[in-house]
Amino acid sequence: MNAIKEAFKTVSDLWSLMVGLKVTGKYFLEPQRTVRYPWKAVSNLDTYKGHLELVGGMKDPFKPRCISCGMCALACPSGCITVVKKKAPKPTPEEEKAQAEARAKGEKPRDKTPRDPEKFLYDYSLCSLCGTCMENCPAGSLRFSRNVYMAGYSRNDFQFDLVLKLRESEASAHKAEPAAHAAAASEA
Repeated sequence: MNAIKEAFKTVSDLWSLMVGLKVTGKYFLEPQRTVRYPWKAVSNLDTYKGHLELVGGMKDPFKPRCISCGMCALACPSGCITVVKKKAPKPTPEEEKAQAEARAKGEKPRDKTPRDPEKFLYDYSLCSLCGTCMENCPAGSLRFSRNVYMAGYSRNDFQFDLVLKLRESEASAHKAEPAAHAAAASEA
């Protein structure tokens, strides 16, 4: 009885092996789908979703469109977004007096707190790239980047302040302007 069970188990194991080899052989004979990057360029960058970026404003493209409402951070299932609001400037004595008069009249004093964030902290290592933050942003201030070539050595390399990244892109744009003007002048 024991020898029959052993023989049945051996046949079952061989059958399982044959099924696995059939699947492997099928995919082995198909053409390669993986792009071997340094030797061949990637062609489908239109569908790539990278880390989040802040969208610049209409008037000033280097000032974030974000209004610091925090809806993106509340909606994020991964908890990878933290929005730090700017603090309201200390009112001058004249402004304090005007606010007191407005309150006495029953009016609501105007809020002078800046709307753009002081910091927009984003941890790409936690992000699941679901896009929920973008769907819930009332200002439309978030988008996926097209940065295919981002790499890092540690987890800290994927933690960003997106406001600083937007300002860095402004600085690099200003550095590129003189070079563009010089190239245009040399062509003329």
